[in-house]
Amino acid sequence: MRAVWYEAYGPAKEVLKFGELETPEPGAGEVRVRLHASGANPSDYKARLGSRGEMRWPRVIPHSDGAGVIESVGEGVDAARVGERVWIFNGQWQRPYGTAAEFIVVAERQAVPLADSVDFAQGACLAIPAMTAHRALFLDGPIEGQTALVTGGAGAVGRYGVQLAKWGGADVIATVSNEEKARIARDAGADHVVNYRDEDAAERIMEITGGAGVDRICEVDFGENLGVTRRVLKGNGTVAAYGSTRVPEPALPWYQMMPENTAIRMVFVYTMPNSAIDQACADINAACEAGALTHHIGARFSLEDTSAAHEIMENFANVGNVVVEID
Repeated sequence: MRAVWYEAYGPAKEVLKFGELETPEPGAGEVRVRLHASGANPSDYKARLGSRGEMRWPRVIPHSDGAGVIESVGEGVDAARVGERVWIFNGQWQRPYGTAAEFIVVAERQAVPLADSVDFAQGACLAIPAMTAHRALFLDGPIEGQTALVTGGAGAVGRYGVQLAKWGGADVIATVSNEEKARIARDAGADHVVNYRDEDAAERIMEITGGAGVDRICEVDFGENLGVTRRVLKGNGTVAAYGSTRVPEPALPWYQMMPENTAIRMVFVYTMPNSAIDQACADINAACEAGALTHHIGARFSLEDTSAAHEIMENFANVGNVVVEID
């Protein structure tokens, strides 16, 4: 099979190799998927640069997200799944071979049925971004009738967050940093968009909510935005963060937040409990089938150009999902 891999950490163009590897065979409880698209995420280039510690395997095929067709199944898997269109999650978590290849073998449950209305490139966008957004929004229960704040509303996670929050019945406020991103957030369905570079975000959010504040926050950068969170989150509200890049060790004003019964949640999609994974997959598929999710692919690359896909993410030069097309 054609594949991209690395055998040492380092810059994309120096360590990513393209060539032929042996096609894997499914074992018991597994399926082999012929991949048509691979989703590239920031965690993929960070892993290639060494974020997960010493390399545990002599060779790594990157990327955890993808979409394709089940080609064969192992013992214990219903043969009727052969030919099924699927999207993949956690393809390269705690294992060496991910989705930047023509084929991948994964546990049956990691191959999720893909709605007919979603093409393979779009399906490759779903796992990390959409599952992260779902977890951040719904981990404390339904949000119908609530107000949800999605920070970074034009990003890969944020845009799905806006759409899933609307699908879940919430009134949605999105924050962005420029007019192009404001357009993206509005197109995704945000009821209100706040450009935090042009105005005081907390003041504007409180104005939008009539002084009531928000019930849930789907947070892209916890430490950086903590000052806004303190000003806009309602009592008994939840802030669920999937990053804190700019302030990796934030200091909490404990005794100011404690009386509000603030729930602070950390979201790491790879280690979500199975119950949360199952609910996320079911809800994401339901939203896709209902036409409630659209997919913003900001850049596409061929398998041979996977290094360029990594570089565009490292340079923060893309808005939207990055997809490697394998056909």
